[in-house]
Amino acid sequence: MEITGKIVQTLPKQTGNARNGSTWEKQEFIIEVPGQYPKKVCFNLWGDKIAKFNIKDGDDVTIAVDVESREYNGRWYTDIRAWNVTKQGAAPSVGGNNSLPNFEGAPAADSSASSNATSPFEDDDLPF
Repeated sequence: MEITGKIVQTLPKQTGNARNGSTWEKQEFIIEVPGQYPKKVCFNLWGDKIAKFNIKDGDDVTIAVDVESREYNGRWYTDIRAWNVTKQGAAPSVGGNNSLPNFEGAPAADSSASSNATSPFEDDDLPF
């Protein structure tokens, strides 16, 4: 499942020790999903994914999440765990910018070669 929105709050990182003696860390974030009635959703990242995705308040992101609910003492708790985060506007591009390639200095097309071709669209003004 994917959720797209803006990070509006970063909650403090939580750490602890597992039963096997290893340490764990978790950080929760609040994302606001746009719409007629914007909604806020709390999701979390675990372990090395916190540093890997480096989420900050104000980032526009799309998160891929797993949703799981579990019961404890007759109450149900839902966990929304992100496993991938894509920041909007951060797509890689060739040349380092999002502009079209520069064709200045490229040789002009030879118009005499196309004038000898017979085509049912000879009178067409389209450039292609």
